[in-house]
Amino acid sequence: MKLFLDTNIMLDFLGERDPFYISAAKIATLSDKRKLNIVVSVLSYTTISYFLTKYYGLEKTKDKLRKFKVISEICELDALIIEKGLNADFSDFENSLQYYSALRTESDIIITRNGKDFKKSQIPIMTPDEFLNSIG
Repeated sequence: MKLFLDTNIMLDFLGERDPFYISAAKIATLSDKRKLNIVVSVLSYTTISYFLTKYYGLEKTKDKLRKFKVISEICELDALIIEKGLNADFSDFENSLQYYSALRTESDIIITRNGKDFKKSQIPIMTPDEFLNSIG
């Protein structure tokens, strides 16, 4: 199974944000144990770096990102994804890029806490807790 993690879930995990950290960490652990694959957009790395550097400093942030890279696949942004995102009927451009990245990587589920932002998704949308409950 391949899960596409929205930026907010990656931030919950790497930023250890309560009360969302535990669920995000469980998903990361499943990936680390090779029970599923997680995918993130390269765009998420820049966003996460921006926020975490404010709290952890550059070196600790880079260390967290290096460790996360080991357990995740990265979808690169290219002109086609940007073109699709620009022409999509999304209220938020960043979410359109996330969506088309998930499609590109043939992800089975998009994991986000902002499901309303993906109303027209052809890929199932779940929160971390919904996903964890669905697998028992």
